[in-house]
Amino acid sequence: MASFVTDVLASSGKLEKEDLSGKISKMSRKVEDTKEEVCDMINKRYTDFLPSLQGSEELMVQVDEVSKEMDVLKNCIETEVQQNIHVAVAEYAKLKQQLEKNTIIITMLGHLKEFHNAMEEFNKALVDKKYVDAANQLERARASVDSLKGWKTSQLPLLSALRSELTVQRENLIYHLGDEWKGLVIWRLPSSKGETSSFLNWFKILNIKLDFCCCCGPGQVLLKTMLKPLVMYPSLCVRVTEQQSEGTTLALHCLEESTEERSTPSQVYSKLLLVLKTLHTHLLDVSIGDKKLSAILGELIWEEISQCIIHECLLYSIPTNSSQLEKYNTVIKETEEFEKSLKELEFLQGDSTDLLKYARDVNCHFASKKCKDVIVAARKLMTSKMHNTVKITPDYKLRLPKLPAPGSEVKVKQETTKEELIMENTKQLSAWSLCLPACRISESVQQLMELALNTLCEAVGSSTQCALQLFFTVRNIFQLFYDVVPTYHKENLLKFPHLAAIQHNNCMYLAHHLLTLGHHFRAHLPQPLSEGVATFVDMVPGFRKLGAQCFLAQMNVQRAELLERLSTAHNFCNLDDEDNYIAASKAVRQDISSEDGEHLHTLCQTIIEEGPLVFIPLAEENKNKKYQEEVPLYVKKWSTFKELVIVLRANLQEIVDRWADGKGPLAVEFSSSEVKNLIRALFQNTERRAVALTKIK
Repeated sequence: MASFVTDVLASSGKLEKEDLSGKISKMSRKVEDTKEEVCDMINKRYTDFLPSLQGSEELMVQVDEVSKEMDVLKNCIETEVQQNIHVAVAEYAKLKQQLEKNTIIITMLGHLKEFHNAMEEFNKALVDKKYVDAANQLERARASVDSLKGWKTSQLPLLSALRSELTVQRENLIYHLGDEWKGLVIWRLPSSKGETSSFLNWFKILNIKLDFCCCCGPGQVLLKTMLKPLVMYPSLCVRVTEQQSEGTTLALHCLEESTEERSTPSQVYSKLLLVLKTLHTHLLDVSIGDKKLSAILGELIWEEISQCIIHECLLYSIPTNSSQLEKYNTVIKETEEFEKSLKELEFLQGDSTDLLKYARDVNCHFASKKCKDVIVAARKLMTSKMHNTVKITPDYKLRLPKLPAPGSEVKVKQETTKEELIMENTKQLSAWSLCLPACRISESVQQLMELALNTLCEAVGSSTQCALQLFFTVRNIFQLFYDVVPTYHKENLLKFPHLAAIQHNNCMYLAHHLLTLGHHFRAHLPQPLSEGVATFVDMVPGFRKLGAQCFLAQMNVQRAELLERLSTAHNFCNLDDEDNYIAASKAVRQDISSEDGEHLHTLCQTIIEEGPLVFIPLAEENKNKKYQEEVPLYVKKWSTFKELVIVLRANLQEIVDRWADGKGPLAVEFSSSEVKNLIRALFQNTERRAVALTKIK
């Protein structure tokens, strides 16, 4: 039977409109029939899983024939329309629209055919263990399904079935790849997660080249059990052994004699390159499409391993001193060579990565690390004990470093200023003018000022960004002191008068040196610091006010205590009255100075030495000694008096020792409350006094 296309071509070149319409209708029915048959076959094959190999092949041939007939008819209609456009444009347009609809259906059927053929080829390649071909066919099938997304919604169940088939076959491919990987690469992992000391994980490469791509699983195992440990543990090393029967073995071994806390960048790079070069030589130098296995592995693990190198190695290699920055160029070159080697092995693509950028930004990282270390050290000093003090004399000067000579402009300006001063002031001020009075300050504050000086010295000669960070870190140190110390030591500053006095001196000491600190370094710092920004003068009033407020608060506390104690003295009126005298005497004696205590001790000691001499009942003096030793028999409070004399000259520890937990000689003569009152009267309110009072009970 002659085909429909043959009938068309047999015409004389001029089709009748009615004849053309009939043939298009016939073609539409044929297209619909073919679509129904194809969809039914696809559903049976990928939804119901019914075998119909012969029928599906015949159907694919039918789709091809219908598609060819459609192309011929379409070209013929377009030619006829062009020749008769002046006769019936509208009639032919409708016919062409119907034909285009049929063409869309045929195109979709073609995609279904393409999907079916790709899946058939995929199954053949999978059976033959041609995994690269299988992956390519699976990708071809996926592209066909993507092309079907424009089909009308009535075919959504069919598309869902095709997508499900793609997912199943993809997992099937991954499963086969896993089996192949297990047969070709053997891993021996540590028996427990914490077994990092031995790291006996190793793997054997039995085949030189593998015809499949790296999947995510093996890449992660390699990353977590070999590459990362080599970066993190300096005691680990790599050994490569090759045996003809067993293949190549990569093993991690622990060097027990290693005492290093961190590996150097060069050590890390050499270990990683040894592993990756061995993998490249024996396993990964295989092309998959337009990529090699090494490139695929690099895409999977590079970001994670580069971050590990940064945080576990490069971070700790950043210098802690600006004088070591120049030597860091060696690390930068080593990093460049490392990335160059990775590019040659095709593990790494592109020009510059985060790893190399981090190494090149050493100045920024140095400043950030230095600033962090400085702030931590400063906070530690601020929260240390304040009562450890050092004496500051008027001739005390900061140990300022010898800085390089500033520029010529600054020199001229300084010389001019000096000359003007000499011209204006023929009489110079005293050498002690503007000097800090003799006082005692906390040792920690002196160390804090030295820390600030050292940090400013690091800023001298540094890059602009680094110098700015370091300078403002020094300002942050003093601002931190202003905020932290009064809060952290608040309770002690109110409780202990001598700590309040020390805090006052600390604030005045800092304010005194902040006046000139910026001036000393300004000319040696880069712009804009050298143009007047480098100053600490604005912080001086705040420190002076802080010290004064602390001292004034303690003075108010002391004033309140004195008023409370003197409130029982009845304004020292009618002291001839015994009760008034006792009350006034008691009030006054609640604040015994060390000098008064010494005088009391001298007077009482005189009584102890000369008082017994009044006992001379016998004419012969040498015979009276016996009676003089029996004074306690006649003076009941004599032992108490002698114990009091000892207390007047004893220190806190000696008093505590004589109390001896209520069993010593002091406890025999005085009650705990009486001893506590004596301690409060004789000693200032300090931490040591508070500790001693707790032991008297």
